[in-house]
Amino acid sequence: MNAQLSATTAAPPPSFAVRAGLGSAAPLTRVSLAYIEQRIDLYLRFGEPARIVRLDRWRRVAVFLPNAMFCRIRWQANDYGTIRWQLMVMQACTPLDAAQRIPGVQPGARLLLRAEGERAVRAVLERIDSIEALCIAPADASPAYWRTLANRLAARLPLPEYTAERHAAWLAGKVLS
Repeated sequence: MNAQLSATTAAPPPSFAVRAGLGSAAPLTRVSLAYIEQRIDLYLRFGEPARIVRLDRWRRVAVFLPNAMFCRIRWQANDYGTIRWQLMVMQACTPLDAAQRIPGVQPGARLLLRAEGERAVRAVLERIDSIEALCIAPADASPAYWRTLANRLAARLPLPEYTAERHAAWLAGKVLS
């Protein structure tokens, strides 16, 4: 490949970013996705990946640029029925940001909301649907709203609605900062 490298010096392997076609300078967040019929379903509910890399018939990797927001849902079952419902709303980070380690998310992400159990996941899915009914992409919603939902879920309080006014205030605040 490279005529300047000697026979004893091997070329370094290309990074994931180069293989994914996104350039080596982009700090990327990689999210593992999987589907095995009636056993496991790890999928994105919302978010715009920069690229999706298909590893095999059952597994994919979604690649996100910094500050991108996304929601991953995990559903698992065994021979006796559903054993796990989990929903996480996350924000991709840069290498210098503080990030949580999350299984299946490399190198990590800012965890905005985590819902466990069917009741909590269905409640958050209803809020996501109501945001989409306002013609707002859930990935464009305020991170503070997702944190508020997480806190309300933990306290078992009623979940607030995301309104067009709240979204307009969030967008105005982004312009000012």
